[in-house]
Amino acid sequence: MLLLLGSIFISVWTDRLWFKSVGYSEVFRSVLVSRVGLFVAMGLIFGLFVIGNLYLAYRTRPDTVPLRRDDPSYRYRLALTPILKPIGIVLFLVLGAFAGSVGASHWDTYKMWRHGSSFGVKDPQFNKDVGFYVFDYPWWRFLTSFSFAMIVITVLAVLFLNYVYGGIRIAGRGPKLTRAAQVHLSVLVGLGVLTRAVSYYLDRFGLAIGNSKLFDGIGYTDANARIPGKNILIGVAIVCAILFFAVIFIRSWTLPAIGLGLLALTSILIGAIWPAVMQGFQVKPSEPDKEGPYIARNIEATREAYDVADTEVESYSAKTDLTDSELAASAESRVSTRLLDPTLISDAFEQLQQVRGYYSVPSTLDVDRYKLEGEKVPQDTIIAARELNLDGLQDTQRNWANDHTVYTHGYGIIAARGNQRGPNGEPVFTAKDIPQIGEIKTTTPPRIYFGEQSPSYSIVGRPKGAAAIEVDIPRGGATGEDGKVNATQNTYDGKGGVPIGGLFNKALYAFKFAEPNIILSNRVNSESKILYDREPRDRVKKVAPWLTVDGDSYPAVVDGRVVWIVDGYTTSNSYPYSEHRSLREATADTLTDGRAQKALPTDQVNYMRNSVKAVVDAYDGTVKLYQWDTKDPVLKTWMKVFPDVVESKAKISDALLEHLRYPVDLFKVQRDVLQRYHVTDAQTFYEDGERWKVPEDPTAPSNSSALQPPYYLSTARPGEDTPKFSVTSVYLPNRRQNLAAFVSVNSEATDTENYGKMQILQLPSETQISGPSQIANDFQTDKGVSQALLQYQQSKTASILYGNLLTLPVGDGLLYVQPVYIKRSAVEGSYPVLQFVIASFGKDVGFGQTLDEALRVALGLEEGTNPDDAAERPTTQRPESSGNQTASQLLDDASRFYDQAQDALKDGDLALYQRRMNQVGDAVEKAQRAVEQAEKKE
Repeated sequence: MLLLLGSIFISVWTDRLWFKSVGYSEVFRSVLVSRVGLFVAMGLIFGLFVIGNLYLAYRTRPDTVPLRRDDPSYRYRLALTPILKPIGIVLFLVLGAFAGSVGASHWDTYKMWRHGSSFGVKDPQFNKDVGFYVFDYPWWRFLTSFSFAMIVITVLAVLFLNYVYGGIRIAGRGPKLTRAAQVHLSVLVGLGVLTRAVSYYLDRFGLAIGNSKLFDGIGYTDANARIPGKNILIGVAIVCAILFFAVIFIRSWTLPAIGLGLLALTSILIGAIWPAVMQGFQVKPSEPDKEGPYIARNIEATREAYDVADTEVESYSAKTDLTDSELAASAESRVSTRLLDPTLISDAFEQLQQVRGYYSVPSTLDVDRYKLEGEKVPQDTIIAARELNLDGLQDTQRNWANDHTVYTHGYGIIAARGNQRGPNGEPVFTAKDIPQIGEIKTTTPPRIYFGEQSPSYSIVGRPKGAAAIEVDIPRGGATGEDGKVNATQNTYDGKGGVPIGGLFNKALYAFKFAEPNIILSNRVNSESKILYDREPRDRVKKVAPWLTVDGDSYPAVVDGRVVWIVDGYTTSNSYPYSEHRSLREATADTLTDGRAQKALPTDQVNYMRNSVKAVVDAYDGTVKLYQWDTKDPVLKTWMKVFPDVVESKAKISDALLEHLRYPVDLFKVQRDVLQRYHVTDAQTFYEDGERWKVPEDPTAPSNSSALQPPYYLSTARPGEDTPKFSVTSVYLPNRRQNLAAFVSVNSEATDTENYGKMQILQLPSETQISGPSQIANDFQTDKGVSQALLQYQQSKTASILYGNLLTLPVGDGLLYVQPVYIKRSAVEGSYPVLQFVIASFGKDVGFGQTLDEALRVALGLEEGTNPDDAAERPTTQRPESSGNQTASQLLDDASRFYDQAQDALKDGDLALYQRRMNQVGDAVEKAQRAVEQAEKKE
């Protein structure tokens, strides 16, 4: 018990110190008071109710009981009577602790009930505000279940005690009860039946948030059979309870037994058989007509609950017959394609900018946008924080002092232009090196003490005058402006961290981390602080336990400081009529499967809002929460629970606003919902012939069925001239691989009017536009592409990596772009290099070292010419040879074209190379046809 209480004390007290260090003591205090209050209240209610009823049963036991040594109750009585009081105390404590724990775990449900807000929307069945279902219903349902469990346990305990002390005797034809036991049990059972009546009342509202095979919410059978049935059962249960209470005045249990039997029979006939008969014989034969109005309710509520009600669905022709000049002009003016793949470029960042082995970047980098020199608009940027990775230390360096007092932080960010490659395919860095230089500048030393890969804990701080011991800029590093070597060690002076200079705090954390060195080491001094819980998502979840946190936090430079930006969601599973979704299933894709992004919990939700934008300072760990969705009633409720914790939206600085983006996990959930709920007509929804699906990722391993993740990139929507930073994805028809729609959301927070607007470009069903898997297959089987990559495929020293396959609406059509990386294998320090770009519009495939070159090849344009000159040259991509050539002549042509292609490849002229390889293919095909025609003539 001492160990248990001690561990609880250490956990609570260190949490108190942690919350104080980040300035959120009020959150800790409020949650603790709520949990303790509910623990005590629920524990006392449950324990006193059970023990009080047992005491009453003991006091009203019969004075004399026939003694029969073969009666088990006699032996129980002999054993229990001497220790009855200690048993009562233990039982009270055990039941109280159990019930208190259950109550404390529902602190958030209680808080939402106490402070609930109105949604301003009423459900169509009961005309109750949605806030009743989201805030009130869960609490009332919990209280009903809690009360019923308390009564059931009390009845069982009273039965046992009466049996032991003679209130119930098993003899003759059946049990015989004393008058006191009869009245006592009748009242308890009556209370239980009355509680059941309350449960029947709440069950009616539960149907509005219930699940069914066809849709969630109330259906025809619910409205016309189950709800009327519940109303009848409420009346029967009340009558039955009154009959049990009447036993106080009458000595017979006949009427209560009849009432209980009637309740059971009614629940079977009206609660189960009647709805089943109505569903089978009245609804099923005319299901589309009967369920139509209720399906319409479900569609409306689901689209509203997931914030997709205003989604724009536009018909998109997806032409494939634009002229070369039209497509080239459109592509040039409306696309700013991000070519660097954040999932493949990590090794390049690490190898080129790691500096030391104990620094690293995540396996998947982040996409942001920055205003760079020479650019009028912000550019897509691949960014990562250079974080500390203790696994990169040599084994001889690994000890407690190094791990927790010397190697304490990472340093700086690494960033590169998203749409450019260096001369050899390497990234074009905009922030690099230590100390950091580049177009993206920091005004303070960008030390990363809080990040996604930070150690579990670090102890920092030194007395005044003491030598610094934390590794900062690696020895032998770059020089400063004065030509002197910059300091290689540093002492943390941020305001974050918990002071542990005193013996008491040292002891607390020594026990918390099971590490005696925290007490024994002289490196833990009077000025020391301990940094822990350093992952940005964890810090946000801890200070705002009512938020669900996005799986992808990302670094940004804001006002010269490195910060982490984390999106927070408010969710509910009680929005009436809305379809439920598992967060884990809706957000799963290749990135979560590969753990590049954190997977969300398996919670079932049917309401979701990106209500909070959180910022975590990478140096001092400061956490700031900003209100983002100013209309969200759930956030308003939590802002009442925790005043002054979430700052107003108006306090978001312009510098921070430039780096806020539409969160990826919200987009995934909405994308999942819109697979079916892009349909707004109830009849079409029922037929389910317009269902879409998210494609599998064509770049994933062949044995994987993970979905293609959304992509952040800058693109212009139809009718717009300026590319906007957006998050994009595509849909396929159900059970098909051709494209059904392109979906995008404006992700530029500075564009206040259009931010968050979702647009779906729906392709006509009669147009067959290839989907991602089909395009990936076309890319890899294209003759020009395969021939250009043949040398790498046959090589044992290099491997080919296909990057993210991007889909872009261009010129009333869809343009596909995919970078191709080459990585030298079996070579230490090798990394993927962006070597080629493949582009496709319609049936034409282009291949080059740049997107411009690939587009020109796809369009049949000579490198260096203007699109307007296309009309003066042949418009076909693959020139035809003379029609009367023999098979032998055609094969000679093919051989000549092949030699020219190899010469072009050696010269690095990929455009000419692909054209010649296409001509090789054409000549071989014509030679084959010539042979076949000659054979037919013979």
